[in-house]
Amino acid sequence: MDPLSLYASYVAMSRYSNNLLLVANNLKEHLSYLGADDVRHLMKCLEGIPKPSPTIKHDMIMAISYQLNGTCLKELWEKLTDLHQLAVSEALYDSDLQLHEERFHARYGEPASVPSIRSTSMNNPLRFFLYTGSKHSYNAEFIPMDLAEHLRSFVSAPPEVTLKVVEELPDSVDRKKQGSSSLDQEPEFDRAELHSCDMERAAQRDLHKVLNLVDQGRVTVSAKTRRPSAATLKRIAEELVGGDFFEHGCRNSSGQSIGVMRAFAWPMLLQAGKLVQLNGSKLALKKSGRTALRTAAAETLKFLWLEWIDNGVLDEFSRIEEIKGQQSRSRHKKPMTATFDRRIALENALSECPVGKWVHTAEFSRFMRADGYDFEVTNDPWRLYICEIGYGNLGYEDNYGWNILQERYLLCFLFEYAATLGIIDVAYTHPDNARPDFTCMWGTGDMLFLSRYDGLEYIRLTPLGAYCLGLTEDYELQQPEDCTPIRVLPNLDLYAEEPMSDNELLTLENWATKVSDGIWHLDLAKSVTAIEGGQSVDVLRTFLAARNDQSIPVKVEGFLKNAERGVGALKERGRVLLVECCSEEIANRLATEKQTSRLCQPIGKRLLAVKEKSEASFRKVVRELGFGMAQ
Repeated sequence: MDPLSLYASYVAMSRYSNNLLLVANNLKEHLSYLGADDVRHLMKCLEGIPKPSPTIKHDMIMAISYQLNGTCLKELWEKLTDLHQLAVSEALYDSDLQLHEERFHARYGEPASVPSIRSTSMNNPLRFFLYTGSKHSYNAEFIPMDLAEHLRSFVSAPPEVTLKVVEELPDSVDRKKQGSSSLDQEPEFDRAELHSCDMERAAQRDLHKVLNLVDQGRVTVSAKTRRPSAATLKRIAEELVGGDFFEHGCRNSSGQSIGVMRAFAWPMLLQAGKLVQLNGSKLALKKSGRTALRTAAAETLKFLWLEWIDNGVLDEFSRIEEIKGQQSRSRHKKPMTATFDRRIALENALSECPVGKWVHTAEFSRFMRADGYDFEVTNDPWRLYICEIGYGNLGYEDNYGWNILQERYLLCFLFEYAATLGIIDVAYTHPDNARPDFTCMWGTGDMLFLSRYDGLEYIRLTPLGAYCLGLTEDYELQQPEDCTPIRVLPNLDLYAEEPMSDNELLTLENWATKVSDGIWHLDLAKSVTAIEGGQSVDVLRTFLAARNDQSIPVKVEGFLKNAERGVGALKERGRVLLVECCSEEIANRLATEKQTSRLCQPIGKRLLAVKEKSEASFRKVVRELGFGMAQ
């Protein structure tokens, strides 16, 4: 049969077989997007096409389609390198039959390097599997559907993405010296000390500390932005277990502000969880906030985590102040994407982390990209910039990338919010020179870091984090394994014969006040607060019994029983609004008037107490009577 008759038979077969028509049309559709010269070049590189070769584009496409849907396909597959076989496998088992270049690079450490149709490399068969430029995406590489059906018969799925863990933290990490990147010399490095923080216990203690500060009226925020004031940041930082990661007002040698993280996060988290409300410029506890003081901290922390994921009270990326333009106004859509999608991606990626194992943040970032947990931070990078909107614009290709936007957001989310809630433990250094990947950008010559979070090196998912992420159904705070000998004295003093571990100190701080090095005194107010917060006296009894070689003194037992008994002595029955009348006559009228007497109670001569649930009704009735309440 002559070649023209052969190609005519291909067409006839495709017309009378619905399946073959579907298969052929998928490949032909991809080939039809190519120019005639590209199709001709592709055909010449394919072996087995009868001579004379067709010259019309339609016939050339039919010839290529017939060859690639036959036995030739497996022969071409076997000629691929291992890396290119992985590229085909990744695209083949993608839901859109698409090769994601960035995901592939993150997964295997090098690009797929798909050759163009006109590539002069005659021995690279990858061009017959992946086609650039389709109706779905101009720059993406796709596998046509008909090829995919044939390929799945002998191409296995790609290996699963694995997350590498670190068994033991180093004491320090390398930091390249500033100004040591000259081309004519090797870069010089310093060693930066690595600080690790166990946040599981600290978060549960911090929660009640901050709630108590709110209850005392000591947390002030901006009525417009809801962000805490400088005085509030300092006040909260002083109350946190072990202090904040960095001191309030801390700046580096270039004048860049590092500042606090946990102290900033707590007021925002409480507002997102609606445990507090704004009264003027101060936060006040709502009924749910008072309930949280009496509820096990783990339950409240889980609630706050879930509320934060879904709440838009703050875009964490706004805390990266070096990147400007985030609040720019335009007729078009906002420059920043919705926070919900970003947080969900990070939450899902965190759920893949093993509990109790350290993971380097660079590895976590790579894992997210490799396993498809990617997200966008901005809708329009051209509206973001560093220093100056012209030269420092992030829309330029060299300035815009995952490491500048997504990875910085990732570090902020983990360091300032996930760690604050006890979801993860963290290990970090000073941010100076920690991530110099931004130093090639215009206007960054005097900057030592792009964000205050650049020093975050390792994270570790905690049992509390697993509970908050829904990986476990129950949670119980583990008691410290350390067992420093403690003498329990009848005068309520506790004498530690050796320095106690951080975990032991966190437990003891709930019940006792430090007198001097190694000496603590059981504090009644602290003990009552701990019991109100849901902690059991048995926890302290077990803690002391394990470290004291004698029985607990009778006076100490009496102290514990009194604290436990004292917690139940009072019960909160609601809050009241205290109203002062300008005269005794008005106070007596409101206290005896049929419409208002059921809504208030007289206190003294000119004061009325109105229950919180009756406040709205009381205000409405007194207005009808011609009275108003001035602020």
